Amino acid sequence: MEIIIQAKKRESKGTGASRRLRRAGAVPGIVYGGDKDAVSLEFDHKNLFLQFRHEAFHASILTLDLEGKKESVLLRDYQLHPVRNTIQHIDFQRVSATEKIHVKVPLHFINAEIAPGVKLAGGIVAHILTEVDVSCLAKDLPEFIEVDLANLEAGHSIHLSEIKLPKGVEFVQLAHGEDSAVVSIAKPRGGSAATDEAASDEAAPAAE
Repeated sequence: MEIIIQAKKRESKGTGASRRLRRAGAVPGIVYGGDKDAVSLEFDHKNLFLQFRHEAFHASILTLDLEGKKESVLLRDYQLHPVRNTIQHIDFQRVSATEKIHVKVPLHFINAEIAPGVKLAGGIVAHILTEVDVSCLAKDLPEFIEVDLANLEAGHSIHLSEIKLPKGVEFVQLAHGEDSAVVSIAKPRGGSAATDEAASDEAAPAAE
């Protein structure tokens, strides 16, 4: 799904000008990178925020429509108001079709409910990482990466090297020799509820 962001060139700059823009329902921003100069931008806050709320906005190649001229960009930074949760400023970076990019991509965990460590042992899933830095060409960038827990036992973890990646995508950490754990299933304290019940039943006659 293509995400198109409408923008206009921002002529006035500085703190005072940005404050006036926000009062008028706009968001100051900038686009930079590639072989072009940085350009100051302004966006309609309502339209921008509707797109900003979606996960794909944060880890996808976006189309910036600057007064009719389109280019591919990535979200690189933003500031939110600490109380009102409105976007105060936003930065985009131009993307080249021939150069690899580094982007943080969210992890989606599937089949936790049927994992042996949960279903049979009553363990608890612990998400060690919820996003991970990948390197790839813009055309290969995934919106998310799935981590399948279907065979995960209690007391065990899934590491980066065990996750299947789309073609052309690699984990930056793994390329640097860091095979981090992504998710684990912690063993329940004192055993599962079923085990505790059985132990209780066995102890009752002995007590009598």
